Amino acid sequence: MDWPSAIKGFKTYLKLERSLADNSVEAYSRDIGKLQQYASSEKADKQPDKMDLDDLRGFITWLSELGMIPSTQSRVLSGVKAFYRYMLLDDIIPADPSELLEMPKIRRKLPDTLSIVDINKIIAAIDLSKPEGGRNKAMLEVLYGCGLRVSELTELRLSNLSLDNGDEFIKVTGKGNKERLVPIGSEAIKALKIWTEMIRVHSPIQRGEEDFVFLNRRGKRLTRVYVFMLIKELAALAGLKKIVSPHTFRHSFATHLVEGGADLRAVQEMLGHESITTTEIYTHLDKEFLKSTIIEFHPRS
Repeated sequence: MDWPSAIKGFKTYLKLERSLADNSVEAYSRDIGKLQQYASSEKADKQPDKMDLDDLRGFITWLSELGMIPSTQSRVLSGVKAFYRYMLLDDIIPADPSELLEMPKIRRKLPDTLSIVDINKIIAAIDLSKPEGGRNKAMLEVLYGCGLRVSELTELRLSNLSLDNGDEFIKVTGKGNKERLVPIGSEAIKALKIWTEMIRVHSPIQRGEEDFVFLNRRGKRLTRVYVFMLIKELAALAGLKKIVSPHTFRHSFATHLVEGGADLRAVQEMLGHESITTTEIYTHLDKEFLKSTIIEFHPRS
């Protein structure tokens, strides 16, 4: 099988069987394009169904020589592994040459987090005398209280809120259009109700935007860029020197849950992580936290 045919079939597989978003499909396709480039330049136009484990190991070396860092190499190789799983499932190849392929060793960088004091400072920096102040407070309370991605926040819909029946949760559409239910706490509920029931109802709303929770002054849903800029501005007003983004709130949500003793599987479910290994990064606890825990609870301390 030639490369164009294999890549076309792979894209169809990703869309129909894996239900991946268009951006994810294109990212996978670019990764396989790099493998095709390697096969054309280094392997005398070797076709995808003829590549073996040694070829793929050579591909890793080639990526490294191009200056690609291990984390990017690992992402590309994830696409390669998915590509050969597809070819195996479609009986294009008798065995998967990527099965024994080792991923590059990655030093995982711990995400930046905020303390509860820092989060309170940022929220306190919001000017509640303006109509958008109530909206902004609701947004940050939901970001921190539910651990949402910024795209999940901007796409949140009124029809996916359940705030009054004693079983409070929000329905979130995450990566790959996968839906999950996330519990929502009292502070976030209070801020959401003030925004939706007391402020938003008096705001202009453009046709087609009626179901989106967070709207701008023109009645259209907010953009991801706006949320990033807002949080950057509020962090500066709060006197924080570190770089703060919407994802910092998500990292803080997960870290505070794990530090408080939450079950890792439950945190995985709330974050919408496909793999538990992604969630395990939040098991980091700083030295001062560990030290204070030992001093407080160990009988010899």
